[in-house]
Amino acid sequence: MTTDIRVLLVDDHDLVRGGLSAILDAAAGIKVVGEAADGPAGVTSARELSPDVVIMDVEMPGGDGLTATRAILAADPRTRVLVLTMFDLDEYVFQALRAGASGFLLKTAAPAKLVGAVRACAAGETMLAPSVVQRLVDAFVQRPPAAPDQGPPPRLNGLTPRELDVLRAIARGLSNAEIGAELYLAEPTVKTHVTRILAKLGLRDRVQAAVLAYQTGLVRHQV
Repeated sequence: MTTDIRVLLVDDHDLVRGGLSAILDAAAGIKVVGEAADGPAGVTSARELSPDVVIMDVEMPGGDGLTATRAILAADPRTRVLVLTMFDLDEYVFQALRAGASGFLLKTAAPAKLVGAVRACAAGETMLAPSVVQRLVDAFVQRPPAAPDQGPPPRLNGLTPRELDVLRAIARGLSNAEIGAELYLAEPTVKTHVTRILAKLGLRDRVQAAVLAYQTGLVRHQV
């Protein structure tokens, strides 16, 4: 018997919370266990409810979501926070990741993407919208000039062809489930590949993997 992913919603708009709740409660294996209208209330609710995933807005009149994220994770590092916002401003992205958020998704994302992001965060993945990955790359990566295809960059020589395929997909912001569907792999197999990629390359998480994929020229920005 599987246990539902317990989700807490933190957003200052009643309609937004209602819409998110309807989407998530309709998804198999996910249950919304509480709602809060601002950051401080979200911190209190997280302490009382011990959710698996907190969906956190950024800008709220009663207290911002980034401060709340830091407080929630300081109290219980096992909680995963998915930042959901209308704004994909660079500073929001960077602050959210520094605060310890496990994901950053725009409110314009499709319902299926939201459900996938919740599942990915609950499974321990770092879930970023593709546009957010590109912002991180643009901010931190000095990409090499274009060159003829001569195989994988030297730093990636230890990866198998399948691991290179998975790394390319990570760099595009895909979740394990999405990678599995695209490469015709079972999701546990994808998770194993991701774990091996991070270990072989000495990386902490998928964000670092995505940045490295661009940095080495394995993946190039499509203008």
